[in-house]
Amino acid sequence: MLKTAKNDRPKNTAERLDTIRAEIRKAALGNGRDPASVTLVAVSKTFPAAAILPALEAGHRVFGENRVQEAKAKWPALRARFPDLELHLIGPLQSNKAREAIELFDAIHTVDRPKIAMALAEEIARQDKRLRLFIEVNTGGEEQKAGVPPEAADAFIRECREQYGLPIEGLMCIPPFDEPPAPHFALLQKIARRNALSGLSMGMSADFQSAIAFGATHVRVGSAIFGARD
Repeated sequence: MLKTAKNDRPKNTAERLDTIRAEIRKAALGNGRDPASVTLVAVSKTFPAAAILPALEAGHRVFGENRVQEAKAKWPALRARFPDLELHLIGPLQSNKAREAIELFDAIHTVDRPKIAMALAEEIARQDKRLRLFIEVNTGGEEQKAGVPPEAADAFIRECREQYGLPIEGLMCIPPFDEPPAPHFALLQKIARRNALSGLSMGMSADFQSAIAFGATHVRVGSAIFGARD
C-alpha cells in the first residue's frame, strides 16, 4: 500500500491521484514532451461508485471501464452529477453491445475485428454520435488475448477508414505480462506512425512511464489510484 512521505498513514484516492499526475508530468518532461499531451485514464473497473467519487471530487474526469454492463450500472448517476466526465471502454466489446456502448462511452479502445467495426459504424450513424476510436493490436501474438495481429494492423486500419468510415484516432495494446513492455510500445508507435495515427493508448500502473517515453497519449492506471482490487 502506498504511504505518504511525512508519516505512515495510507494515502487516500486524491493523494494517489496527485502522485500519478506528478509522475506523468515528470516522465513527459523527461522525454521532451508536454505533460498535457498525456491523458490519464483512471481505470475504475470493479470499483463501486463510492470508490470513484473521491477522484471525481478531486477534479479528475477521464475514466476507463472494461465491461458495458458494469458501466451501465454505475456511470449514468455519476454523469448526472459530473456531466463533463469522459468515459472510455478499455475492455473487449461484443457486437450485440455496440448500441449500449455508444450510448455510454465517449471513447472505445478495443476495435479489433470487422464485425465490431461494422456494428460501431451502424450505431454511430444511427445515434449521430462521434466517438474517439482506437484499434487494439495484439503486439505479443497471444492466443488468449484480443486484438489485431501486428502484421494485419495496416489492412484493418485501412478497412475501418475506407469501408466503414470510422474515425480511427489511434492504437491500443496490452503487452504480455511476462515480457518487457518497451518493445511492444515501440512496435505500436511504429504502426501508428506509418498510418498517420496520433493516439497511443498504452501503459498501465506498472509501466506507464516507459509508455510515455514511446509516445503514449493515453495511459490506463487503476490500482495505483484506487488501490488493490478484491
